[in-house]
Amino acid sequence: MGYRLGVDVGGTFTDLLLLETGTGAFWRHKTPSTPHDSSVGILNGVTAICAAAGIAPDAIAYFLHGTTVATNAVLEGKGAKVGLVTTEGYRHIMQIARSFVPGGLAGWIIWPKPQPLAALEHTVTVKGRIGADGREVRPLDEDDVRTQLGLLKAAGVEAVTVSLINAYVNGAHEARIGAIAREIMPDAPVSLSHEVLPEMQEYERTLTTVANAAVRPIVGKYVANLRTRLAEAGMAGNLSLLRSDGGLMSAHKAETQPVNILMSGPAGGVTGAIWVGRNAGIRNIMTLDVGGTSTDVALIENLEPRRQRTTEVGHLSVRASALDVKTVGAGGGSIAYVPDLTGALRVGPQSAGAVPGPVAYAKGGTAPTVTDANVVLGYLPENLLGGTFRLDRAGARAAVQTIADRLGIGLMEAARGIIDIVNENMFGALRMISVQQGYDPRDFALMGFGGAGPLHVNAVARLMGSWPAISPVSPGVLCALGDATTRMRTETARSFSRLAAQTSAEDLIAVLDEMAAQTRAELIADGVPEAEVSSLFEVDVRYAGQAFEVPLTITADDLRRDGMGGILARFDAEHLRLFTFNMETPHEIVNLRAVAQGQVPDLPAPQIARGDGNPRAAFMREHVMWMDGREQTGAIYDRARLRAGDVIQGPAIVCEMDSTTLIETGCVGTVDACGNILITLA
Repeated sequence: MGYRLGVDVGGTFTDLLLLETGTGAFWRHKTPSTPHDSSVGILNGVTAICAAAGIAPDAIAYFLHGTTVATNAVLEGKGAKVGLVTTEGYRHIMQIARSFVPGGLAGWIIWPKPQPLAALEHTVTVKGRIGADGREVRPLDEDDVRTQLGLLKAAGVEAVTVSLINAYVNGAHEARIGAIAREIMPDAPVSLSHEVLPEMQEYERTLTTVANAAVRPIVGKYVANLRTRLAEAGMAGNLSLLRSDGGLMSAHKAETQPVNILMSGPAGGVTGAIWVGRNAGIRNIMTLDVGGTSTDVALIENLEPRRQRTTEVGHLSVRASALDVKTVGAGGGSIAYVPDLTGALRVGPQSAGAVPGPVAYAKGGTAPTVTDANVVLGYLPENLLGGTFRLDRAGARAAVQTIADRLGIGLMEAARGIIDIVNENMFGALRMISVQQGYDPRDFALMGFGGAGPLHVNAVARLMGSWPAISPVSPGVLCALGDATTRMRTETARSFSRLAAQTSAEDLIAVLDEMAAQTRAELIADGVPEAEVSSLFEVDVRYAGQAFEVPLTITADDLRRDGMGGILARFDAEHLRLFTFNMETPHEIVNLRAVAQGQVPDLPAPQIARGDGNPRAAFMREHVMWMDGREQTGAIYDRARLRAGDVIQGPAIVCEMDSTTLIETGCVGTVDACGNILITLA
């Protein structure tokens, strides 16, 4: 009997979910986060959840952690001072950057260009050159290298990046500079571009490696501190962190390549949704992760999430695999207001946050928010968190009344208008990952989680035509569940850059087999049994002359069976789905990637007792709410007392410790064998 502990650290709460691997039994806990030192909040939660389960911390075999440490370092501009070493003649590579400017024509006038993570005064060049074919054109001048590194040391840089031209085909010069840098600056972590991103396009490779260097000291300090605190608490299990692409990586790997955990936080919810879908028998899912400030959405097809080749954090866009998660500024704390210029109601993206928070939280907030509107409409009962948190309904009504007065309408109409607008904002985000990617949302279920996801999932499912709308068990801690139920993953990349007509399947297989051996060895070194490691490959294909590629996932068996023709046919079909046209231009194979994965943990979801279809055992009381333009009497149910097969007629509210589920008029919620609520049209 072993235990897996998933831990997700948020801005307000740290969520923990403990799984017993034999039976699937689980315990959950929420504890206030401690931003000054996240490990304090984590250890508080570990102590509490172990006590609830009746185990000692040393019984936990795997500690699996999603974190926003790297994300926050970038967003808050608190990354390390980075020194950049590049090839002679390329000193301004970070300043030249790419010419893409977001927005319309006015963007050229008003867009503030982001400050490079490696400043020009901390960028040096060295003599020596590798050619595009990987051969040495000019030997490395080591005396010059030592001189330039001495300048960086004198400038007080805290981390070093080495990114030389053409290093992706031959990293010998970079490796030697890295060795000298460790000799001269032993306390500064060194990131080499041919290890972080061995792909062509020197700007993207340099930017990604600089970003890696910028967060390395912060992530390294965080992981080392956490490891020490856990050891002091008696926990000796494996510590792994969640990657941006939804897989796990060892803590040691996260310390050296933290660029791969920049979007660790949102990835946890997607991996949790996959586990829920697998146990519920639902394979196509769109996720709706609604927090206090924002909503994250993603698409899962056949229990595989869509991935992208870039990770975006604020203005930073680096070349690292990540789940295709879109974020919109719509959450429980989003502020409603009426601009003087238009006189039209707006909601978000400004947020009241956790402090002062919505007016209903009685923590000093004064601006009306989405949460306040839900309270006014009766969608949020006065008592939350099992009765330990009481909402200020009178304060919420007074705040929303300011919107009603401004618009000249009734209180309830104003509150419902706030909810309708925030639902439309979520709807727009979901269209980005479905309709705009060539998917029909009617082919997908919609899963709402996070603190406010189940409160909005029914209404948004109506807009999307996506049924059932799912409220999973423990929706408020689903990110922690995702951390606990995903698998180890690593990858490596290599630029290929060859016309498909000049390439055979055997050429690709030879390179991919070599890359697969490298990634398999990495997972085995991280403690994954060799028999549990599987490999898959990704090939980036484009029409010759295009500036972007379409990634395709393949296996060696696919290549042997279908040959190059099979890959190109798949590319044409995917290009047609994405862009509605194909070209007669020759195809080009751009990049290759090998992915090694461990096994998905075989963790069954515990099944709940079977009922007779009547939820009367969970009935708490009748409750009045405003819906469809009028007051209606519904019911409030206790989720902990629901049974499999129970059918809940809307309008109804289902309360639990970490979230609230709203079932609207004209809809019905059915409890499945695992306790998920599946909402459909009546």
